[in-house]
Amino acid sequence: MKNIETWLNEYGESHQNSTNKTIHWICVPLIFFSITGLFYSVELPFTIDGTMKFNLAMLMLASATVYYFFLSRTLWIGMLFFSAICMLGCYQIQQAGLPLWLVCFVIFVLAWIGQFYGHKVEGKKPSFMKDLQYLMIGPAWLMSFIYKKIGINY
Repeated sequence: MKNIETWLNEYGESHQNSTNKTIHWICVPLIFFSITGLFYSVELPFTIDGTMKFNLAMLMLASATVYYFFLSRTLWIGMLFFSAICMLGCYQIQQAGLPLWLVCFVIFVLAWIGQFYGHKVEGKKPSFMKDLQYLMIGPAWLMSFIYKKIGINY
């Protein structure tokens, strides 16, 4: 398994253009959120403590957190925090009475259009076309910049 530094460096190779980077700062979190929301919309037939409905996003994010933990003993904490923010956002959209799946589907489509535009500007194919794991690395790549900014090693 590649280490986190290798993954981030390889991902960064196709993300050098400032416009593409800016688009990624907007679209990657939106895609992560929208996927969370789409999975959040799939309720499972049991509850936690008899009150809180269990959904597929909980399972998906728990698995993603384990993946990030094995990549970085510190970066996973930031990803867990961002995952919790996404879950809270999903909850709030549902509480507002909006169709979460539809909101997330629209966000997903628009964000991917942005991503492909960014890569057109960059002149390089998206990294995930080389290896699907880069779909998980994109959010970690952004988180690594936040970690660097606040002085945390990953």
